[in-house]
Amino acid sequence: MTEKKAHIIVVSNEKGGTGKSTISMHLAVKLLYEGFSVATIDLDGRQGSLSKYIENRRRFCENNKYSLPCPDHHKMSVNENFSAIAEEKRKLNTLISSLSAQFDAVIIDTPGTKNYLFEEAHKYADTLITPVSDSLIDLSVLADIDFYKDKIEAPGPYANFIWDVKKSLAAQGRTYLNWIVVGNKLSNYNSKNKNIVFSHLEKMSKLYGFRFLHGLKDRVIYKELFLEGLTVLDMNQDCLKLKLSVSHIAAKREIRNLAEFICPEK
Repeated sequence: MTEKKAHIIVVSNEKGGTGKSTISMHLAVKLLYEGFSVATIDLDGRQGSLSKYIENRRRFCENNKYSLPCPDHHKMSVNENFSAIAEEKRKLNTLISSLSAQFDAVIIDTPGTKNYLFEEAHKYADTLITPVSDSLIDLSVLADIDFYKDKIEAPGPYANFIWDVKKSLAAQGRTYLNWIVVGNKLSNYNSKNKNIVFSHLEKMSKLYGFRFLHGLKDRVIYKELFLEGLTVLDMNQDCLKLKLSVSHIAAKREIRNLAEFICPEK
């Protein structure tokens, strides 16, 4: 196997609708603007949100004769044929190994439900980014919480899965997984519900070994830019001739904070 070079970032949660593809795309573009070479893998090939985002970007650049950075993109989807699982895992392993030798970073966007490709990707993670909203429902994948007693009763299904991942990585001599739980699609209001969610995430971070970042607010701009494959990081490009609004500037700051948060403090 070729010696690994890339830092592998897996964006994952055992729940759909948390904004994994938006984070994956913005992080990829952020790294590209910083001068790093980046490859992306969409393992939710059936829904293909990240693949569609990148396709929109390429079409927008082609139609308008623009030159914007774009990651080297690959897509895989689950094969329903049970006998093909071993071969599909082998293909993913070969793809990750090949990209690792060619790029500075490989970002893997996973589906919202656990399957064999989802599980296989985590074996390669250097950094794991788990987006969650400020909803009590989102907390259930991380922990079973008794809200009346304000007590975390037990790890949730996703936290248990990541514990198994950590044990598997440790068996390979990799004793550290940079696990980041990042708030995403957060409401703009300082509600009681949001405060409860953040309070429990801070407690869980100490119990389950992740770092928590408040993250990205629920901004219309993220949804609007998807149609043209753009990110908030593209807004100051001369070719686009777009004016930066207060929302654009705040969103850029959120993405920058996430990129900087990936590097753990020494």
